[in-house]
Order: sequence, then structure tokens, then C-alpha cells
Amino acid sequence: MKTIADINNKIKSGKAVVYTASEFKELVRENKTPSAEEVDVVTCGTCGIMSGTFAVMTVPVGEPGAFRRAESITLNGVPAFPGPCPNEGLGTVDLIVYGTSHADESYGGGHLLRDIVEEKEIEVVAVSEGKTYENLIYGEDIQSARLITSRSAFKNYSAIVNRDTDPYNTIFSVLPLIGGLSEATVSGCGEINPLQNDPFMRFIKAGAGILLNGAPGFIMGTGTRSSQEKPNIAAFADMKDMSPELMGGFITSAGPECLVSVAAAIPVTDEETIKSLSVLDEDIPLPVADVKHRETIGYSDYGQIWQNTDHRVIVNPLNCMFCGECPAAVACPTKAIMPGGGVIFSRCVSCGTCTTTCPGEVYTMEMGTIKVGDQEIPVTLRQSDRTKGEEISAMLKDMINRGHFSFCDTGEEKDGGI
Repeated sequence: MKTIADINNKIKSGKAVVYTASEFKELVRENKTPSAEEVDVVTCGTCGIMSGTFAVMTVPVGEPGAFRRAESITLNGVPAFPGPCPNEGLGTVDLIVYGTSHADESYGGGHLLRDIVEEKEIEVVAVSEGKTYENLIYGEDIQSARLITSRSAFKNYSAIVNRDTDPYNTIFSVLPLIGGLSEATVSGCGEINPLQNDPFMRFIKAGAGILLNGAPGFIMGTGTRSSQEKPNIAAFADMKDMSPELMGGFITSAGPECLVSVAAAIPVTDEETIKSLSVLDEDIPLPVADVKHRETIGYSDYGQIWQNTDHRVIVNPLNCMFCGECPAAVACPTKAIMPGGGVIFSRCVSCGTCTTTCPGEVYTMEMGTIKVGDQEIPVTLRQSDRTKGEEISAMLKDMINRGHFSFCDTGEEKDGGI
């Protein structure tokens, strides 16, 4: 049995054997599963909608003494909450902004957070004692900006269907979710999800280092609604180190949501760790829930979503019919579609919306089906991006290989939580 100290020493000396989860699963499928002595670290990742996201920051508004304290404030129209520090007379505002707050139906906190990281112009409007104060700033002007998740990286999630007859507006669908069990939307990156590979949270726990949207961060503990059966984490990282392509806004039929990416490293100390890391998509249950009451009405598995399916949108620009107003571009929840058959892949999360809205079949992607009873239901939307989950896993692997990461001994292992 290896210790955390043993693994840290191997990382420091450049001798650690590190796999991404995808690389490790490939070996498992080939019946070449490494022993605990043959591998030291496996990096796992996930990317998708994570509503429990907010940021704490200090924003410049005016000169010192310009106003006493802000009573309300917006950033690009997104409402934020001044405080808790009053910053009396400083001309700056400490604030909290939710990833799920929104300025309108097409711009929310997730978009704002990405715009700040991308150094785009941000319009600040604050009100103090009946007067309005405005400022135009960029990310570099923000003295402190920390992104925090109240819950993130769920140990996978579920598929959502609508048993009613009428379409239903929901955060689980970009377009109104069609009734009659006509379609399903899914969340969860399956076998590469961090907590799926450490289900008892032996290593993914308070004090552990992670990547949050590509930035070095830490786990604070379990997140809200976390349980032994469905664990998740609360985490934080500095926004200034984040990668914009791993975060952003996502427009649903019930309003804007927030995209977040998380990567975690699992130290391989024993064969029990290997056993947990050997889980495959087809072994992971995918509960199917009705959208209105969220009651489980059946089960599928993540093999139906991620095995023998496409993980990225396939683009054939020659099929473009040059519609007056591109339906796929209008519907795209991340504004990644360009008229004429183009895709901005730094914004695309391969959700599949373009495949169902483009009349010319410029965009195609096999997304799989799930079965409820005797009924096969096509998956029409993915709210998790397996490719970006793999990308952030690879980022963490590279960080470890360069000796820029080490494990913190957070105390005795605690089965089932933190």
C-alpha cells in the first residue's frame, strides 16, 4: 500500500504514473487494468450546468468619497448583492453575484462571469441614497474575484422526461420539453466524473486541491443537498486564473443557467482505489425522472449516453440552406453557432440543440436513447460536455506531470462523506 507522501515524492521527482480517467477506462475495457503499484494518480473531470455557483468580488464604482455605501448594484444588468462589507466611503463595492441571476432571458450570471474572465467591458451601475453611479470596467480592474460553488460535481445526475401532453419550460431543456415521453435530456459525464470514481469521498474531500474552470482551487466540503447516495462538493478558486472556454452561460427555456468545469485527482493508494476507478459507463445507473415532480419513473445507464455515440457535434457546412434567420443560431444556448454552417468550439458544449433545430442537417450528433418500460426515448439534449470534462482532466494530468500539484494529507479517510 502506497501513502500520500509516497505519491507526492514521485510527483516531485517526475516519476509518477498518471492517467486521465478516459485513459484508465480504456485499459479496463481492454482487460489491462493496472494494479495499484503500476499507477499513481488518475485525474477525473466533469463539465456542465451547475446552478449552485456564485462569485464574491470587489468592484470599483467611483472615487473615494463619491458615495457612502451602495444599496443596489448591477453588472451588465445582472443584479448583485452589495456586502457583506459596507466599504463605507471607499468608492468600491464588495458584492456577491449568483450564476443564476439574469439581466434578461438571454444574459445571466454565467455569461457575466465568463465575460469578466475574458476581460470584456463590464457596465457597473450602483445606487446610493437615491443617486446612480456608473462605471465601465474590465476584469483586471476587479481587485478580488473568487468563484464559489455551493454544490457542484454531483456524482452524475439523471435523465429528464415530460409525461404530460403539453410542452414544459424548464432549466433541463433549451426548448420547451415536449410531452408524451417524446424526448429526454440528460446530465452527467458518466465514468469520468470525479465522485463516480471516488464514491466514498476517501480523497475528494475538504482541503483537497482541484481545478475549477481550469484554475487551481480547493474543496471546502460537501455541498448543499449532498448525501451518501448522491454526493457533491462545495469548492472555490480565483477567477483570474480561469479558462473562459470551460465556463459560461447556458440559456434554457426557463432562463439563463451557469456552466462550470471541475477536475479532481485521485491518488492510487491501494486496490480498493483501483476497484472504484474501474467503474464504466454501462455500470452507472441513470435515473429517469419526470420533469414536473422529479419522481423517478425508470432507470437507464450512462453507457446509453456515452458509449457508441458522438461526443462532439459533426458539422457539414455544405448542407447549409442559408435560411434568412438561422434557426440553429437562434436556439443555440451558448451562442456558438454561426450562420453558414460554422461553430465556435470554444463556446460549444455539444449539447445537441443545433441538431434538432437546423432544417438542413448541417449539424449531426448521435446522442443515444433511453428506455422507459417498452418505450425508446431519443436523447435530444445533453447538459454535460464529456469532451470538456476530458479536457480539464488532461489539464490536471499535465499539471501533475510538471510537478505543479501535490496531494494534501487531509486526515483519516471517512467513508461516505467529509
